[in-house]
Amino acid sequence: MAAEPERSEQQPPAFYALAGGGWRDWWTILHPPYTLWHLSYVALGAAAAPSISIDRLAATLLAFLLAVGLGAHALDELHGRPLRTRIPDATLRAVAWFSIGAAAGLGLVGLRYVGWSLAPFIVFGVFIVYAYNTEAFGGRFHSDVWFALAWGAFPALTGFWAQQQTLRPEAVLIALAAFFISIAQRALSTPVRAVRRRTKLITGHIQRTDGTVEPIGAATLTRASENALRALSAGVVLLAAAAVSARMLG
Repeated sequence: MAAEPERSEQQPPAFYALAGGGWRDWWTILHPPYTLWHLSYVALGAAAAPSISIDRLAATLLAFLLAVGLGAHALDELHGRPLRTRIPDATLRAVAWFSIGAAAGLGLVGLRYVGWSLAPFIVFGVFIVYAYNTEAFGGRFHSDVWFALAWGAFPALTGFWAQQQTLRPEAVLIALAAFFISIAQRALSTPVRAVRRRTKLITGHIQRTDGTVEPIGAATLTRASENALRALSAGVVLLAAAAVSARMLG
């Protein structure tokens, strides 16, 4: 007998998404596993520096939390409501621009301590948050490569630069590692998003060599990738915590 088709529209838009409404929408907007993952690149970049200032690291982490965790994700939700939240458009716009503005303000304060060499990082950060998440300029900056540059390599380089005001081989290596891990993240998450957010019907079955038949459903197509994404997000966060702890306690 043919397997019954599974209607995947009942799937949440992301594995970390909560039922819609109230504070749960804000949890979903924050993308907690991914936000922590990309903040970890800032910490790894800072930990690669010859010396580390916790004050500068905390300020850099806060700036990225505001710009990426809130600002970028609010802009993304405004662009087509991929997470299906009920937050009003006006509220999302206010949060997006306040958060991005506050992140830029922290960067401007940082000029006093880091120097004007930090200015290009501030300008690029504001630009890429807008260009990537609104798919401006015909979507030219909305690609896997730009994702890896903006959310992988850039946080790592910024974390290092805020500590050292220069580039060294270890900074480049950390940035490259963050870039390629982000490429892997994108390869895992893109088909998952397609199933959860843009697929109405899944049908079919898998016939094993021992004769057993398994229906194909949304979980069949997302389980392995999402398990890998959960493990990677936890692993990168723990790696960053270990690196910073080793520098502070060593």
